[in-house]
Amino acid sequence: MIDADVSILHEIEMPLAYDQMLGALIDQTIWRQEAVRIYGKVHDQPRLVALYADAGKRYDYSGIAMHPLPWTDLLREIKRRIEDCTEATFNAVFLNLYRDHNDSMGFHSDDERELGKNPVIASLTFGTTRTFVLKHKFLKNLPTVKVSLEAGTVLLMKGPTQHNWKHGINKQATPCGPRINLTFRTLYS
Repeated sequence: MIDADVSILHEIEMPLAYDQMLGALIDQTIWRQEAVRIYGKVHDQPRLVALYADAGKRYDYSGIAMHPLPWTDLLREIKRRIEDCTEATFNAVFLNLYRDHNDSMGFHSDDERELGKNPVIASLTFGTTRTFVLKHKFLKNLPTVKVSLEAGTVLLMKGPTQHNWKHGINKQATPCGPRINLTFRTLYS
């Protein structure tokens, strides 16, 4: 991809089978559904979210101030494995639970001030395969990039990616089961 540094790692080894990881994360995570303002109207986010991080961290996005919970043993172990395979270090994980085909995430860039100049984001998937869509912010003639993210896949975005590309997960017409994505990142606040 032009103006980006994106790579994909498949079949990351985890402490449990992928379907067991999905169940454990659904059960052990303290989920929230935040309200967001879009074009002057307030809506519930079309997914559930959670933030876990080192003490003293905070993450603000779309007018929402997220105060993290402390790492669980399972999240700390997943973080260790993601750091080993990406050769990056992280102090936070933002989790998204897409309950079914109706849940989504609008196009956005992870370019908030507290993520630093060139954020490194490692996104790990468990559950149903969904299509991750990327669009260039400025070069409208470039085609969108679609990536099927299946359980155990890590999508690593770094360098200029967040400056030049937006990404999201669309709703889909075909019913599907739950998907969790864990986005490991470094918060500088």
